[in-house]
Amino acid sequence: MKDFRKYSFLFLLPLLGFFEVNYAVAQTEAVEKDSTTTVSHPEKVVINNIFIVGNEKTRKNIILREIDLKTGVSYDWDELISMIQADQKKIYNLQLFNSVEITPLITDNEQIELLVSVTERWYIIPNIIFNLADRNIAEWWTNQNRDFSRVNYGARLVHNNVGGRNEKLKVGAQFGFVKAFEVLYSIPYLDKNQNHGISGQFTYFTQKTIPVKSAFNKQVFYTNENEEVLRKNSSAYFRYSYRGSYYNFHFVTFGYNNTTINPDVFVQNPDYLLNESNKLNYFVLGYTFRHDKRNNIQYATEGELLNISVTKYGIFASDDMDDTEISINANKYIKVSDKFNFVSGLSLNSFIQKRQPFTLVRGIGYNPNFIRGYELNVVEGQQILVHKNSFRFKFIDVGYDIGKYVPLEEFSYLPLKMYLGFNFDHGFVNDRNNLPDNARLTNKYLFGYGAGLDIVTLYDMVFRFEYSLNNQGEQAFFVNFRAPF
Repeated sequence: MKDFRKYSFLFLLPLLGFFEVNYAVAQTEAVEKDSTTTVSHPEKVVINNIFIVGNEKTRKNIILREIDLKTGVSYDWDELISMIQADQKKIYNLQLFNSVEITPLITDNEQIELLVSVTERWYIIPNIIFNLADRNIAEWWTNQNRDFSRVNYGARLVHNNVGGRNEKLKVGAQFGFVKAFEVLYSIPYLDKNQNHGISGQFTYFTQKTIPVKSAFNKQVFYTNENEEVLRKNSSAYFRYSYRGSYYNFHFVTFGYNNTTINPDVFVQNPDYLLNESNKLNYFVLGYTFRHDKRNNIQYATEGELLNISVTKYGIFASDDMDDTEISINANKYIKVSDKFNFVSGLSLNSFIQKRQPFTLVRGIGYNPNFIRGYELNVVEGQQILVHKNSFRFKFIDVGYDIGKYVPLEEFSYLPLKMYLGFNFDHGFVNDRNNLPDNARLTNKYLFGYGAGLDIVTLYDMVFRFEYSLNNQGEQAFFVNFRAPF
């Protein structure tokens, strides 16, 4: 714990100036050009009307919810342009549109109309599930010897805009290494002022091969001789959300979890559930605050993100566990120029109790906490501190009209952005149990660095290719399919 305090000051640096952000969005380049040309415009303007075009399915009020500009209000021209840029970002981050453009149309002296033009995405998406059960591709390729039995397959139906109200519906069935069923429904706004929302989720899965412990900072998997189901898990969660302002969100989650473990597992790890039963039942109550002011929530290049959550596992006396988890995540995205941006993210996770069931194990290597260069390892403990950094250079930013090859308008334009990144991550895991099998990496300062290529394309899909080294002298090539921040 002494070393934990010794190094902790290194991770506080990115919080300095966390809320000092200046925005300039790529989607607003046309508006910016209008404001810098020699074309005259009024110093002050009043918006008479706001017109929305292109929203064939999405209801108008869903878009208007993201627009801070109001009719009948007088704005300085520079203030108007700045607010247009911010409103475009908020509408785009609904993830309902491929493009968003807000154009001020001068109709008379100090009078304008506001034209909001959107291009909708394809909302009903049947997904083919074909993915690896392991933490990442490097884990599967190296530690699991490219075992194709560890593949999940199935199908999932996703509707991202039910009724045009930005409601989400997800139903999926998965087979293979992990058999699972899930259903989720989310309603972002219940009231007229569009502040309150709810969502519900039910998940059930079974596993015949499960990680039972970790040794030498690697997961240890177990399958019994009869290949019986070793773990059954069902959970149900209900979430209430409140959005009182554009960038601040509050979530309260109430849920229940039931886990049943085959007795053979306890031969491998007697402390797997930390109780004398092969069942683990508990209720969950959690609160999350999120401040989200990113220009693109899938791959941000400017803005800020702050997540603070407190989760209580075990609410009633009959619950099989009693613990509290605290998590903090703070990311800063700085646009240096049109080509360069710098990203820094600080993550903290802590349990109150000294020991947790293995089903709730946390550490570096488990999503979302990782240090590049340590993707092949798990570093488990009760307190985690991670600081990730990337300096990125955008060297390709193009788009292609593929409408003559694709009959659907929602897929007719193919954007392509490529970033060359230089990364440095460091962190620390405090294991209060001091397990000797994992002592090589726990309770020690860890860092990794390297370079990578990020590709961002249709529907903001991200592909990452990175070569990383760590301070243990290990190095490898890694492939991932989501942004690291």
